[in-house]
Amino acid sequence: MTDKMIRVGIFGGSGYGGSELLRILLFHPHAEVSLVTANEHAGKAVSEVHRNLLGLTDLRFVAAPEEFESLGELDCVFLALPHGQALEIAPRLPSGLKIVDLSGDFRLRDAAEFKEHYGREHTATVLQREFVYGLTELNREEIKRARLVSNPGCFATATLLGLAPLAAACALKGRVVVDAKTGSSGSGAKPAANTHHPQRSNSFYAYKPFTHQHVPEIEQTLGDVSAGREWTNELVFMTHSLPVSRGIFASIYAEVGEGSQLTADELTALYADFYRDSFFVRLVKGSPDINWVKTTNFCDIGFAARGRQVAVFSAIDNLVKGAAGQAVQNMNLMFGLDERAGLLLVGGNP
Repeated sequence: MTDKMIRVGIFGGSGYGGSELLRILLFHPHAEVSLVTANEHAGKAVSEVHRNLLGLTDLRFVAAPEEFESLGELDCVFLALPHGQALEIAPRLPSGLKIVDLSGDFRLRDAAEFKEHYGREHTATVLQREFVYGLTELNREEIKRARLVSNPGCFATATLLGLAPLAAACALKGRVVVDAKTGSSGSGAKPAANTHHPQRSNSFYAYKPFTHQHVPEIEQTLGDVSAGREWTNELVFMTHSLPVSRGIFASIYAEVGEGSQLTADELTALYADFYRDSFFVRLVKGSPDINWVKTTNFCDIGFAARGRQVAVFSAIDNLVKGAAGQAVQNMNLMFGLDERAGLLLVGGNP
């Protein structure tokens, strides 16, 4: 750990992910935001776009630089950009700079799967091999040694934290069903026909059935967790739109092997051991609630069981543990800090 402040740059600071990075990093005890880009808002005060930061920062948005040599003065860059843009930017950044990418550009190791699910060719496959998958609780030691980290997707975070202990114990048999629901902020800051508040506020619907881009990411990581074996269980993954602003709730249904019946208490013990060093995973009795995790970096997990059938429920804030908070958690590890630094964020009640 170093005593000097970590000089941070944020590419894509005007969206919800960028807003949350600023909300967290402006008060981080070991980080200083030196650069924040937003081409369409270049020249504007950050607090003019993010009104929640009024009076808390004098930073102004700037256009992304055309040449990146000057960024060598930074220590760490967060890429909070739409899918596809990090592919162009990351290879051009100075080689000593640490990078946390919040998009899906460097999560998948298979270029063919990337093309299938993101609709474009992967143009930085050599660099992709250097990226470490940044699900902190599963890859903590690798992240500590990494220069390049690919932050997980929000649905993938909620699902993998809910499934990883069972996968690591090789307890899952047969089909796994994930029924996941998200708030509207997961669609970004710009309204679209199906995310605009009047459309969504009293609505509920499924989207991207069987085709969500987080599916290969989840299957890839479950294979890594399962003692490095290929994930062979059938995964049914369905996503739904919730009429709330933020939060993800995943209901995970699975079956364990013959003679492996688990009670809810036994599930709790299994998960408590797996996450014994993970401050941001909290185990709750019964069902968690997205209200308990909103604006925080926590993932709350609860259980139910009946014979060989188990249900695992996980809840996160999609913008914090599902994006910016986990990105900062990873930055902390990359720089030898306590991973909780700047992230002791408490939710509200109610």
